[in-house]
Amino acid sequence: MASEISIIITLSLIILLSPFLSKFVKIPTTPLEIIVGSIAGYFGFISSDNHFFELVAEFGFLYLMFLAGVEVNLKKLLKIDKDLFQKGLAYIFVLFLTSVSITYAFDLAKIFAITTPLISVGLIVALTKEYGKDEDWLKLSMTIGIIGEVVSICVLTFVAGALEFGLTTEFYKSIIYLFLFLLVFFMIFKSLRILFWWYPEIKTFLMPHFDKSEKDIRISMAIFFLTIAITLYLHLEVAFGAFLAGVFIATFFEHKTSLPHKLESFGFGFLVPIFFIYIGSSFKIESIFYDGLLLKAILIVIFMLFVRFLASFVFLNTLGFRKMLLFALSHSMPLTLLIAVATLAYHSVSISKDYYFAFILASLFEVIISMISIKLIKK
Repeated sequence: MASEISIIITLSLIILLSPFLSKFVKIPTTPLEIIVGSIAGYFGFISSDNHFFELVAEFGFLYLMFLAGVEVNLKKLLKIDKDLFQKGLAYIFVLFLTSVSITYAFDLAKIFAITTPLISVGLIVALTKEYGKDEDWLKLSMTIGIIGEVVSICVLTFVAGALEFGLTTEFYKSIIYLFLFLLVFFMIFKSLRILFWWYPEIKTFLMPHFDKSEKDIRISMAIFFLTIAITLYLHLEVAFGAFLAGVFIATFFEHKTSLPHKLESFGFGFLVPIFFIYIGSSFKIESIFYDGLLLKAILIVIFMLFVRFLASFVFLNTLGFRKMLLFALSHSMPLTLLIAVATLAYHSVSISKDYYFAFILASLFEVIISMISIKLIKK
């Protein structure tokens, strides 16, 4: 196992050099960090078995989900065009319907019906850093992705509860907690909306425009940790809590225009790269040579890309074919959720070790293929 000193030095070098290496090899930073992390893990410079490395990486993932939430102003989201919202629901419905149909038609493991339509906006945030926030296909990807992520995390909560508890009282209790949590969050949203409408000075008191004490960062971190603590206590998906914390900040403190940039600078400059490097190090390169593993991973990738491409035809008239393709690719990277579901399924003996590694390999392939394909299509 790599020592703490070796891990710290290796992480420092990868974080420092990856932007320069990315520019040199013409590969986006995110997949490059995963690839380099995998190589560093193979040669023993870092190890995903190290508890502190795993803890910081987990925090990096939660912070990534928090940043994804910071991109979402709930007031603006609720004003989304009715036609666009209906198309978004149709897109998600087609995703799940096609996934379930193909799973049963080819007699695949039931886990495919759950993993294939998963959507995560974490890496869409990484795309906005690369291509800016003004791309129409990217804005639509984020908007629909938020709806899809909520659905995906609800599905993940159902699956996690079913695999951990079975169809017992504890399972139904976790589902009730999820709906109560969402209900309370919605009630807080409505109450604060009224409060801040009558007393807008409260917002500027909490987060002044000019502040030497960095109150905006302190309040953001307090809300972030508090929401995580609540979801941990209720045994809900912690990533969902982190995401909602970001949504809360974006919705009620939109006057603090510099805040998202400050939060992103810290995240993408430090915590988030550690998470991607950890994901790479957790994959054992030698497992590629397991009998049939590579083929399984490729088939999973093809399945997931095909389903998204098919569902994205809902937006053909809205985006045109080229941007529709970019939209589909941007949703083809549910890296963290895919690994989370595969891990849950493996630990509950619902899938074999081969399939577990195949899902991890497929999740990495999806990020690399999608990121590079988007770059090529954009050019």
